[in-house]
Amino acid sequence: MIAFSRNSKSVIANWWWTVDKTLLISVGLLIVIGSFLSFSAYPAVANKINAESYHFVKKQFVFLPLACLTIFFLSMLSLKHIRRIAVLGFVGTLLMMVVTLFYGDTIKGATRWIDLGFFSLQPSEFVKPTFIVVAAWLFDGQRRYQDFPGYLVSFILFSLTLILLLLQPDVGMSVVVLVVWFFQLFLMGIPLWVVGVFGVGFAVVGVVAYFMLPHVQARINSFSGEMSYQVMKSMKAFESGGIFGTGPGEGVVKMSLPDAHTDFIFAVAAEEYGVFACLGIIVVYAIIVIRSMLLACKENNLFIILATSGLVASFGLQSVINMASTMHLAPTKGMALPLISYGGSSLLAASVGVGMLLAITRKNVHAEDRDYA
Repeated sequence: MIAFSRNSKSVIANWWWTVDKTLLISVGLLIVIGSFLSFSAYPAVANKINAESYHFVKKQFVFLPLACLTIFFLSMLSLKHIRRIAVLGFVGTLLMMVVTLFYGDTIKGATRWIDLGFFSLQPSEFVKPTFIVVAAWLFDGQRRYQDFPGYLVSFILFSLTLILLLLQPDVGMSVVVLVVWFFQLFLMGIPLWVVGVFGVGFAVVGVVAYFMLPHVQARINSFSGEMSYQVMKSMKAFESGGIFGTGPGEGVVKMSLPDAHTDFIFAVAAEEYGVFACLGIIVVYAIIVIRSMLLACKENNLFIILATSGLVASFGLQSVINMASTMHLAPTKGMALPLISYGGSSLLAASVGVGMLLAITRKNVHAEDRDYA
Protein backbone atom coordinates (compact mmCIF):
# COMPACT_ATOMS: atom_id res chain seq x y z
CA MET A 1 0.00 0.00 0.00
CA ILE A 2 1.42 3.36 -1.05
CA ALA A 3 1.52 5.87 1.81
CA PHE A 4 2.60 9.50 1.66
CA SER A 5 2.32 12.24 4.22
CA ARG A 6 -0.06 15.04 3.25
CA ASN A 7 2.64 17.47 4.38
CA SER A 8 5.18 16.05 1.95
CA LYS A 9 6.29 18.48 -0.76
CA SER A 10 7.54 15.83 -3.19
CA VAL A 11 6.10 15.66 -6.71
CA ILE A 12 5.05 12.03 -6.28
CA ALA A 13 3.30 12.73 -2.97
CA ASN A 14 1.45 15.66 -4.52
CA TRP A 15 0.42 13.42 -7.42
CA TRP A 16 -0.83 10.71 -5.07
CA TRP A 17 -3.04 13.05 -3.07
CA THR A 18 -4.48 14.85 -6.10
CA VAL A 19 -4.97 12.12 -8.74
CA ASP A 20 -8.47 10.62 -8.90
CA LYS A 21 -8.20 7.14 -7.38
CA THR A 22 -11.36 5.83 -9.08
CA LEU A 23 -9.97 6.61 -12.52
CA LEU A 24 -6.52 5.34 -11.62
CA ILE A 25 -7.82 1.99 -10.33
CA SER A 26 -10.14 1.57 -13.33
CA VAL A 27 -7.31 2.22 -15.79
CA GLY A 28 -5.14 -0.25 -13.89
CA LEU A 29 -7.91 -2.87 -14.10
CA LEU A 30 -8.13 -2.51 -17.88
CA ILE A 31 -4.37 -2.97 -18.21
CA VAL A 32 -4.51 -6.11 -16.03
CA ILE A 33 -7.49 -7.46 -18.01
CA GLY A 34 -5.63 -6.82 -21.26
CA SER A 35 -2.59 -8.67 -19.91
CA PHE A 36 -4.67 -11.72 -18.97
CA LEU A 37 -6.49 -11.78 -22.31
CA SER A 38 -3.17 -11.59 -24.18
CA PHE A 39 -2.39 -15.13 -23.01
CA SER A 40 -5.77 -16.30 -24.31
CA ALA A 41 -5.96 -14.52 -27.67
CA TYR A 42 -2.39 -13.99 -28.88
CA PRO A 43 -1.08 -17.60 -29.06
CA ALA A 44 -3.93 -18.63 -31.39
CA VAL A 45 -2.98 -15.87 -33.84
CA ALA A 46 0.74 -16.71 -33.59
CA ASN A 47 0.06 -20.36 -34.41
CA LYS A 48 -1.76 -19.34 -37.60
CA ILE A 49 1.39 -17.70 -38.97
CA ASN A 50 3.64 -20.51 -37.69
CA ALA A 51 5.29 -18.23 -35.13
CA GLU A 52 6.29 -19.13 -31.59
CA SER A 53 3.16 -19.35 -29.40
CA TYR A 54 4.00 -16.35 -27.24
CA HIS A 55 5.39 -14.23 -30.08
CA PHE A 56 2.71 -11.53 -29.81
CA VAL A 57 2.57 -11.76 -26.01
CA LYS A 58 6.28 -10.96 -25.77
CA LYS A 59 5.96 -8.06 -28.20
CA GLN A 60 3.03 -6.59 -26.29
CA PHE A 61 4.79 -6.91 -22.95
CA VAL A 62 7.67 -4.89 -24.35
CA PHE A 63 5.31 -1.93 -24.78
CA LEU A 64 3.35 -2.48 -21.56
CA PRO A 65 5.96 -1.01 -19.16
CA LEU A 66 6.42 1.94 -21.52
CA ALA A 67 2.66 2.49 -21.55
CA CYS A 68 2.49 2.45 -17.75
CA LEU A 69 5.40 4.90 -17.51
CA THR A 70 3.68 7.16 -20.05
CA ILE A 71 0.49 7.22 -17.99
CA PHE A 72 2.41 7.88 -14.77
CA PHE A 73 4.60 10.61 -16.28
CA LEU A 74 1.81 12.50 -18.05
CA SER A 75 -0.56 12.27 -15.08
CA MET A 76 1.97 14.17 -12.94
CA LEU A 77 2.19 17.19 -15.26
CA SER A 78 0.53 20.59 -14.89
CA LEU A 79 -2.01 21.92 -17.38
CA LYS A 80 0.66 24.12 -18.91
CA HIS A 81 2.90 21.17 -19.70
CA ILE A 82 -0.02 19.03 -20.90
CA ARG A 83 -0.96 21.74 -23.40
CA ARG A 84 2.60 22.08 -24.67
CA ILE A 85 3.06 18.33 -25.06
CA ALA A 86 -0.28 18.15 -26.89
CA VAL A 87 0.78 20.86 -29.37
CA LEU A 88 4.15 19.25 -30.04
CA GLY A 89 2.59 15.81 -30.29
CA PHE A 90 -0.13 17.01 -32.65
CA VAL A 91 2.31 18.75 -34.99
CA GLY A 92 4.60 15.72 -34.97
CA THR A 93 1.67 13.39 -35.63
CA LEU A 94 0.49 15.42 -38.64
CA LEU A 95 3.99 15.36 -40.12
CA MET A 96 4.23 11.60 -39.60
CA MET A 97 0.81 11.11 -41.21
CA VAL A 98 2.02 12.99 -44.29
CA VAL A 99 5.15 10.81 -44.40
CA THR A 100 2.95 7.71 -44.06
CA LEU A 101 1.03 8.58 -47.22
CA PHE A 102 4.27 8.42 -49.24
CA TYR A 103 6.38 5.83 -47.43
CA GLY A 104 3.90 3.87 -45.34
CA ASP A 105 3.01 0.19 -45.63
CA THR A 106 -0.32 -0.62 -47.27
CA ILE A 107 -2.28 -3.30 -45.42
CA LYS A 108 -5.82 -4.35 -46.42
CA GLY A 109 -6.11 -1.34 -48.72
CA ALA A 110 -5.11 1.25 -46.10
CA THR A 111 -1.81 3.09 -45.76
CA ARG A 112 -1.57 3.84 -42.04
CA TRP A 113 1.67 2.30 -40.83
CA ILE A 114 5.36 3.19 -41.00
CA ASP A 115 7.82 0.33 -40.61
CA LEU A 116 10.44 1.39 -38.05
CA GLY A 117 12.18 -1.95 -38.05
CA PHE A 118 11.41 -3.05 -34.52
CA PHE A 119 7.69 -2.29 -34.87
CA SER A 120 5.14 -0.65 -37.16
CA LEU A 121 4.01 2.79 -36.01
CA GLN A 122 0.48 4.03 -36.75
CA PRO A 123 0.76 7.83 -36.34
CA SER A 124 -2.99 8.43 -36.73
CA GLU A 125 -3.59 6.73 -33.37
CA PHE A 126 -1.90 9.65 -31.63
CA VAL A 127 -3.90 12.34 -33.42
CA LYS A 128 -6.97 11.78 -31.21
CA PRO A 129 -5.67 12.71 -27.74
CA THR A 130 -3.36 15.47 -28.96
CA PHE A 131 -5.94 17.13 -31.21
CA ILE A 132 -8.60 16.99 -28.49
CA VAL A 133 -6.40 18.86 -26.01
CA VAL A 134 -5.26 21.38 -28.64
CA ALA A 135 -8.89 22.02 -29.67
CA ALA A 136 -9.90 22.52 -26.03
CA TRP A 137 -7.07 25.04 -25.60
CA LEU A 138 -8.15 26.96 -28.72
CA PHE A 139 -11.80 27.04 -27.68
CA ASP A 140 -10.80 28.24 -24.22
CA GLY A 141 -8.64 30.96 -25.78
CA GLN A 142 -11.62 32.09 -27.88
CA ARG A 143 -13.66 32.52 -24.70
CA ARG A 144 -10.86 34.24 -22.77
CA TYR A 145 -9.71 36.69 -25.43
CA GLN A 146 -12.13 38.50 -27.72
CA ASP A 147 -9.78 38.77 -30.71
CA PHE A 148 -8.35 35.25 -30.44
CA PRO A 149 -9.40 33.18 -33.52
CA GLY A 150 -9.89 29.94 -31.62
CA TYR A 151 -12.82 28.69 -33.69
CA LEU A 152 -11.10 29.42 -37.00
CA VAL A 153 -7.75 27.84 -36.09
CA SER A 154 -9.51 24.82 -34.61
CA PHE A 155 -11.59 24.37 -37.77
CA ILE A 156 -8.48 24.58 -39.97
CA LEU A 157 -6.63 22.00 -37.88
CA PHE A 158 -9.71 19.78 -37.78
CA SER A 159 -10.10 19.96 -41.57
CA LEU A 160 -6.42 19.15 -42.11
CA THR A 161 -6.65 16.19 -39.73
CA LEU A 162 -9.79 14.88 -41.40
CA ILE A 163 -8.26 15.15 -44.88
CA LEU A 164 -5.14 13.23 -43.84
CA LEU A 165 -7.25 10.51 -42.20
CA LEU A 166 -9.49 10.10 -45.23
CA LEU A 167 -6.49 9.91 -47.57
CA GLN A 168 -5.17 6.83 -45.71
CA PRO A 169 -8.18 6.02 -45.67
CA ASP A 170 -9.37 5.62 -42.06
CA VAL A 171 -13.09 6.35 -41.92
CA GLY A 172 -13.53 5.00 -38.39
CA MET A 173 -10.88 7.30 -36.93
CA SER A 174 -12.33 10.18 -38.97
CA VAL A 175 -15.76 9.59 -37.44
CA VAL A 176 -14.32 9.55 -33.91
CA VAL A 177 -12.39 12.81 -34.45
CA LEU A 178 -15.43 14.47 -36.06
CA VAL A 179 -17.86 13.40 -33.33
CA VAL A 180 -15.54 14.43 -30.49
CA TRP A 181 -14.70 17.81 -32.05
CA PHE A 182 -18.40 18.49 -32.61
CA PHE A 183 -19.09 17.43 -29.00
CA GLN A 184 -16.59 20.00 -27.77
CA LEU A 185 -18.24 22.64 -29.96
CA PHE A 186 -21.62 21.65 -28.55
CA LEU A 187 -20.33 22.13 -24.99
CA MET A 188 -19.17 25.60 -26.04
CA GLY A 189 -22.80 26.46 -26.76
CA ILE A 190 -23.04 26.65 -30.55
CA PRO A 191 -26.37 27.70 -32.18
CA LEU A 192 -28.87 25.00 -33.17
CA TRP A 193 -28.59 25.84 -36.87
CA VAL A 194 -24.90 24.93 -36.71
CA VAL A 195 -25.89 21.59 -35.18
CA GLY A 196 -28.20 21.04 -38.16
CA VAL A 197 -25.50 21.93 -40.66
CA PHE A 198 -23.06 19.50 -39.06
CA GLY A 199 -25.73 16.82 -39.01
CA VAL A 200 -26.34 17.21 -42.74
CA GLY A 201 -22.60 17.36 -43.41
CA PHE A 202 -22.03 14.16 -41.45
CA ALA A 203 -24.75 12.41 -43.47
CA VAL A 204 -23.23 13.63 -46.75
CA VAL A 205 -19.76 12.42 -45.74
CA GLY A 206 -21.26 9.04 -44.86
CA VAL A 207 -22.98 8.71 -48.24
CA VAL A 208 -19.84 9.77 -50.12
CA ALA A 209 -17.71 7.31 -48.13
CA TYR A 210 -20.19 4.52 -48.90
CA PHE A 211 -20.04 5.05 -52.67
CA MET A 212 -16.39 6.09 -52.98
CA LEU A 213 -14.66 3.63 -50.64
CA PRO A 214 -15.26 -0.06 -51.48
CA HIS A 215 -14.21 -1.39 -48.07
CA VAL A 216 -16.69 0.93 -46.32
CA GLN A 217 -19.46 -0.23 -48.66
CA ALA A 218 -18.55 -3.87 -48.05
CA ARG A 219 -18.65 -3.49 -44.27
CA ILE A 220 -21.99 -1.68 -44.28
CA ASN A 221 -23.49 -4.22 -46.67
CA SER A 222 -22.28 -7.10 -44.53
CA PHE A 223 -23.84 -5.45 -41.48
CA SER A 224 -27.22 -4.86 -43.12
CA GLY A 225 -27.26 -8.21 -44.91
CA GLU A 226 -25.59 -11.54 -44.29
CA MET A 227 -23.00 -11.56 -41.51
CA SER A 228 -19.34 -11.61 -42.51
CA TYR A 229 -17.13 -14.57 -41.61
CA GLN A 230 -15.50 -12.59 -38.78
CA VAL A 231 -18.80 -11.59 -37.20
CA MET A 232 -20.20 -15.12 -37.56
CA LYS A 233 -17.19 -16.50 -35.69
CA SER A 234 -17.46 -13.73 -33.10
CA MET A 235 -21.12 -14.55 -32.40
CA LYS A 236 -20.17 -18.22 -32.23
CA ALA A 237 -17.62 -17.33 -29.53
CA PHE A 238 -20.32 -15.62 -27.47
CA GLU A 239 -22.58 -18.64 -27.90
CA SER A 240 -19.79 -21.04 -26.95
CA GLY A 241 -18.83 -19.08 -23.84
CA GLY A 242 -22.30 -18.77 -22.39
CA ILE A 243 -22.62 -17.25 -18.93
CA PHE A 244 -19.43 -18.46 -17.26
CA GLY A 245 -17.16 -19.22 -20.23
CA THR A 246 -15.20 -22.28 -21.24
CA GLY A 247 -12.29 -21.38 -18.97
CA PRO A 248 -8.91 -19.65 -19.47
CA GLY A 249 -7.15 -21.06 -22.53
CA GLU A 250 -9.99 -23.46 -23.31
CA GLY A 251 -11.56 -21.46 -26.13
CA VAL A 252 -11.85 -23.17 -29.52
CA VAL A 253 -13.57 -20.59 -31.74
CA LYS A 254 -10.64 -18.16 -31.31
CA MET A 255 -8.49 -20.57 -33.33
CA SER A 256 -10.41 -19.65 -36.49
CA LEU A 257 -11.44 -16.09 -35.58
CA PRO A 258 -9.56 -13.49 -37.69
CA ASP A 259 -8.05 -10.57 -35.74
CA ALA A 260 -8.81 -12.32 -32.45
CA HIS A 261 -5.99 -10.38 -30.77
CA THR A 262 -7.08 -6.94 -32.02
CA ASP A 263 -10.56 -6.10 -33.32
CA PHE A 264 -12.26 -9.19 -31.84
CA ILE A 265 -10.51 -9.68 -28.53
CA PHE A 266 -13.82 -8.96 -26.77
CA ALA A 267 -15.18 -12.15 -28.39
CA VAL A 268 -12.25 -14.11 -26.96
CA ALA A 269 -13.11 -12.76 -23.50
CA ALA A 270 -16.73 -13.86 -24.05
CA GLU A 271 -15.77 -17.39 -25.04
CA GLU A 272 -13.30 -18.10 -22.26
CA TYR A 273 -14.67 -15.98 -19.40
CA GLY A 274 -18.37 -15.68 -20.19
CA VAL A 275 -21.03 -12.99 -20.29
CA PHE A 276 -20.44 -11.85 -16.71
CA ALA A 277 -16.78 -11.11 -17.47
CA CYS A 278 -17.81 -9.11 -20.54
CA LEU A 279 -20.30 -7.15 -18.47
CA GLY A 280 -17.50 -6.49 -15.97
CA ILE A 281 -15.31 -5.06 -18.73
CA ILE A 282 -18.17 -2.84 -19.91
CA VAL A 283 -18.70 -1.63 -16.34
CA VAL A 284 -15.02 -0.63 -16.01
CA TYR A 285 -15.21 1.41 -19.22
CA ALA A 286 -18.49 2.96 -18.04
CA ILE A 287 -16.93 3.92 -14.70
CA ILE A 288 -14.11 5.77 -16.46
CA VAL A 289 -16.54 7.67 -18.71
CA ILE A 290 -19.09 8.53 -16.02
CA ARG A 291 -16.49 9.44 -13.38
CA SER A 292 -14.66 11.72 -15.80
CA MET A 293 -17.87 13.47 -16.83
CA LEU A 294 -18.83 14.00 -13.19
CA LEU A 295 -15.44 15.53 -12.47
CA ALA A 296 -15.81 17.79 -15.51
CA CYS A 297 -19.23 18.95 -14.28
CA LYS A 298 -17.66 20.17 -11.03
CA GLU A 299 -15.16 22.41 -12.83
CA ASN A 300 -15.48 26.05 -13.85
CA ASN A 301 -12.29 26.01 -15.93
CA LEU A 302 -13.41 25.75 -19.57
CA PHE A 303 -10.19 24.11 -20.75
CA ILE A 304 -10.51 21.35 -18.15
CA ILE A 305 -14.18 20.80 -19.03
CA LEU A 306 -13.56 20.57 -22.78
CA ALA A 307 -10.34 18.53 -22.56
CA THR A 308 -11.77 16.06 -20.03
CA SER A 309 -15.05 15.64 -21.93
CA GLY A 310 -13.26 15.26 -25.26
CA LEU A 311 -10.68 12.75 -24.06
CA VAL A 312 -13.18 10.53 -22.28
CA ALA A 313 -15.69 10.81 -25.16
CA SER A 314 -13.01 9.54 -27.56
CA PHE A 315 -12.05 6.76 -25.15
CA GLY A 316 -15.66 5.71 -24.61
CA LEU A 317 -16.71 5.99 -28.25
CA GLN A 318 -13.81 3.84 -29.43
CA SER A 319 -14.69 1.23 -26.80
CA VAL A 320 -18.35 1.19 -27.83
CA ILE A 321 -17.52 0.89 -31.54
CA ASN A 322 -15.18 -2.04 -30.91
CA MET A 323 -17.56 -3.98 -28.66
CA ALA A 324 -20.65 -3.18 -30.77
CA SER A 325 -19.02 -4.43 -33.97
CA THR A 326 -17.94 -7.59 -32.15
CA MET A 327 -21.58 -8.29 -31.22
CA HIS A 328 -22.97 -7.33 -34.67
CA LEU A 329 -24.54 -4.15 -33.33
CA ALA A 330 -22.48 -1.94 -35.67
CA PRO A 331 -20.52 -2.38 -38.92
CA THR A 332 -17.08 -3.91 -38.36
CA LYS A 333 -14.25 -1.40 -38.08
CA GLY A 334 -10.55 -1.93 -37.50
CA MET A 335 -10.58 -0.14 -34.16
CA ALA A 336 -8.76 -1.43 -31.07
CA LEU A 337 -10.34 -1.90 -27.66
CA PRO A 338 -8.42 0.71 -25.58
CA LEU A 339 -5.74 -0.71 -23.27
CA ILE A 340 -6.81 -4.29 -24.07
CA SER A 341 -6.30 -5.02 -27.78
CA TYR A 342 -2.91 -5.96 -29.19
CA GLY A 343 -0.83 -3.23 -30.83
CA GLY A 344 2.03 -1.02 -29.70
CA SER A 345 0.67 2.13 -31.34
CA SER A 346 -2.87 1.71 -30.00
CA LEU A 347 -1.59 0.89 -26.50
CA LEU A 348 0.77 3.87 -26.35
CA ALA A 349 -1.82 6.24 -27.86
CA ALA A 350 -4.43 5.11 -25.34
CA SER A 351 -1.84 5.62 -22.59
CA VAL A 352 -1.19 9.17 -23.78
CA GLY A 353 -4.91 9.94 -23.67
CA VAL A 354 -5.41 8.32 -20.27
CA GLY A 355 -2.31 10.01 -18.82
CA MET A 356 -3.55 13.41 -19.97
CA LEU A 357 -7.01 12.65 -18.59
CA LEU A 358 -5.59 11.75 -15.17
CA ALA A 359 -3.50 14.94 -15.16
CA ILE A 360 -6.36 17.22 -16.17
CA THR A 361 -8.78 15.74 -13.61
CA ARG A 362 -6.39 16.01 -10.66
CA LYS A 363 -7.69 17.98 -7.67
CA ASN A 364 -6.89 21.69 -7.85
CA VAL A 365 -4.74 21.16 -10.94
CA HIS A 366 -5.82 24.62 -12.18
CA ALA A 367 -4.10 26.14 -9.13
CA GLU A 368 -0.77 25.24 -10.74
CA ASP A 369 -1.83 26.91 -13.98
CA ARG A 370 -0.57 30.44 -13.29
CA ASP A 371 0.98 30.76 -16.73
CA TYR A 372 -1.69 30.21 -19.36
CA ALA A 373 0.84 29.43 -22.07
